[in-house]
Amino acid sequence: MTPQLTTYGPVTCLNVTGMGAPGGAEHVSAIRALYTVAGAMGGPAGPMEGLWWVEDDRPGLEVPRELWRWHLLLPLPAVPEPGVLERAREATRPSGAAVDRVVVRTVTEGECVEVLHAGPFSEEHVSLKVMEEFMAERGLVVNGPHHEVYLTALDDPEPRTLLRQPVRGA
Repeated sequence: MTPQLTTYGPVTCLNVTGMGAPGGAEHVSAIRALYTVAGAMGGPAGPMEGLWWVEDDRPGLEVPRELWRWHLLLPLPAVPEPGVLERAREATRPSGAAVDRVVVRTVTEGECVEVLHAGPFSEEHVSLKVMEEFMAERGLVVNGPHHEVYLTALDDPEPRTLLRQPVRGA
């Protein structure tokens, strides 16, 4: 588990924004909406991703999970043609998924520190600590929300998650 510096973006994605605990009703509803609309558009280009932050002075992992804020993302191969998203929403509205919450968003983070975390989400704090030490050694500070790329299904017993943190010089 060795962090590395990378550059990320711009990437066009389907996006749903929300607040609440991972795996909670709001989060599950957002995932369903993303995949429902993506399916009607021909499917996502990459794995689901999440941008996570808190609006609190405490470190993120000390904030109750129901107060966590997020953007869930599904990368697209290109910017959709005008009207494609609207037609996909209309076609999938009968599904009951919250399809009107899905928007197209372009994400550009620039320089980032990232590391592959292999193991349960509850152990991510270990990988995050390694990333923090890597940043401190190089005089880097946080420059945007914490970013996760889910390389396996969220219910996989041995999950793999790419942890990414946008950074800038201190």
